Amino acid sequence: MPRTAILFVCLGNICRSPTAEGVMRELVRREGLQDWITVDSAGTGGWHVGDPPDARATSTAHARGIALQGAARRVRASDFEDFDLLLAMDRSNLRDLHRLAPDEESCARVKLLREFDPASSGDLDVPDPYYGGPGGFDEVLDLVQAACAGLLAEVRRGARL
Repeated sequence: MPRTAILFVCLGNICRSPTAEGVMRELVRREGLQDWITVDSAGTGGWHVGDPPDARATSTAHARGIALQGAARRVRASDFEDFDLLLAMDRSNLRDLHRLAPDEESCARVKLLREFDPASSGDLDVPDPYYGGPGGFDEVLDLVQAACAGLLAEVRRGARL
């Protein structure tokens, strides 16, 4: 069976992308697919490199039984070789990833996370909750959970897991 490596990408790698990484890691663990699906997250900007996930995102995820781990890092050139899918949280991150991609093949592996949410319509952005109120983190978690469930189903279909 083929292995699948997924990188979730937002701006600073402290809110949305670590949330998506934590949600997907938990889904993969529940399904017993840790040997087949690996996940990580990164940011297009370097402001928070080395910082843990945002405390508000961590608290919101924890309330739903999801652990956010790791330290923020920036997208690296090698990510385009190491990951099968690079999933942007919004169109701005998508444009940044397309700009950073070394070739068309790499660009083809860059998508918006919400493309995998079968219930999404219209706006496929996961909004950045960083400067908003606490409800923004719940909204992000709702959107990410729906998209990651669809993503896992798609990966399973494609990889026949």
